Amino acid sequence: MIFRRYIIGALAGLMLAGIVSPGSAEPAKYTFAAQRLPSPMAPSPIGSYARGCMAGGVELPETGENWQAMRLSRNRNWGHPATIAFIERLASEARSAGWPRLYVGDISQPRGGPMRSGHRSHQMRLDVDIWLRPGSETPLSRAARERISSTVVVAPDRRRLNRNWTASHVRVLRAAAEDSAVARIFVNAAIKNALCESLPADDRGWLRKIRPWWGHDAHFHVRLACPAGAAECVSQAPPPAGDGCDATLAWWFTDEALNPKPRDPDTPPRHELTLADLPPSCRQVIAK
Repeated sequence: MIFRRYIIGALAGLMLAGIVSPGSAEPAKYTFAAQRLPSPMAPSPIGSYARGCMAGGVELPETGENWQAMRLSRNRNWGHPATIAFIERLASEARSAGWPRLYVGDISQPRGGPMRSGHRSHQMRLDVDIWLRPGSETPLSRAARERISSTVVVAPDRRRLNRNWTASHVRVLRAAAEDSAVARIFVNAAIKNALCESLPADDRGWLRKIRPWWGHDAHFHVRLACPAGAAECVSQAPPPAGDGCDATLAWWFTDEALNPKPRDPDTPPRHELTLADLPPSCRQVIAK
């Protein structure tokens, strides 16, 4: 492991010196993970959520009035200014809902880009994970933020929610979905289904942004739209019309969705993104 870290750092240094070509076949995740600070450039998301990077950028303070950044050792508490502003707004709404603090999981790396583990998205610093564990009034130590985990709100059968789910969770999710900067929010299908069942049909418009996805039983994933003027940012297509409380949601409770077939061992491994796979401007982000 130590040797591997040495190689990653050496490659990054050689690239910055112009000795290693930006078109190298080395996976880009190692190059981006080696960056400890953002590039000295104006904040600008580049590319798409799962194939991009971020010029400039802002660090979410480790502790704010209404939030705390978790897992600080990952160095993934970096975002676009719009992302940081959203977190501040949502944290204030969450306090009103009865959560003294938001626990904020991964946003992105200092220069965005592919990560070594955990995500395929979060590459433009417009994605942020919010824990479903209400934060405490008393700030956690750095050590505690590495040790504790979020709260699972989905029952073992993956079809319903457990006793950890409360009305305050609904209020926090609604505040996030009704924020104009938000494009969509990924949650466990059981959460989406519970929301569909508990809300009257004429009060489900905000559920359009709430999209089911595998996992997400202890956090929800917020994706912001490309900020105005971000010329190199590629937005995801808008969610389908309607509240999503239909047959598309029912599919998530079929055996096909709940118990997907194991990956065929003969299937070629997934292609690892290199710098050549990312928008050309990402090479400048690394070289600065």
